[in-house]
Amino acid sequence: MNRRLAQGVGDEASVTAVVALGSNLGDRGTTIEAAVADLRTLPGTSALEVAPVLETVALTLHGPDASAPPYLNTVALVTTTLRPAELLAALHEIEARHGRVRRERWGDRTLDLDLIAYDDVHSDDPTLLLPHPRAAERDFVLRPWLAVDPDAVLPGRGRVDALLAALDDGGPA
Repeated sequence: MNRRLAQGVGDEASVTAVVALGSNLGDRGTTIEAAVADLRTLPGTSALEVAPVLETVALTLHGPDASAPPYLNTVALVTTTLRPAELLAALHEIEARHGRVRRERWGDRTLDLDLIAYDDVHSDDPTLLLPHPRAAERDFVLRPWLAVDPDAVLPGRGRVDALLAALDDGGPA
């Protein structure tokens, strides 16, 4: 684990975290809006920028599944003093409030909140992998992230615009 992560970034230091939001069950739009409102009220959160929502095909463990309910996805940039583990715990609480049940990996869900990046912190802790290990392969993460931050960089992987261009050229889905 990164030393900064173990110690925390600092008692009052604000950092930018990237949170991906997705929903493919229930009233998806209302759920995404409510989750964004919940993010705005997190302790230590001073700013929130949200990308436009886009609809995407469900991605399962075996690949895209057009027969599954489609997802609404977006990305939020959160300026926060919460430490990474605190932010992740808060994201899980928001998911639970919106009916998220963890039955199967990559299954349908009312709400999915993923911590994609937290400043430039790297962590290989299995409970908190940073940056998110599959973010560079996910159009539904990269595209909205780029829309809200044209200069975005995924730590350890490079510029988001270049990662998205690689996907558009036939890279991973």
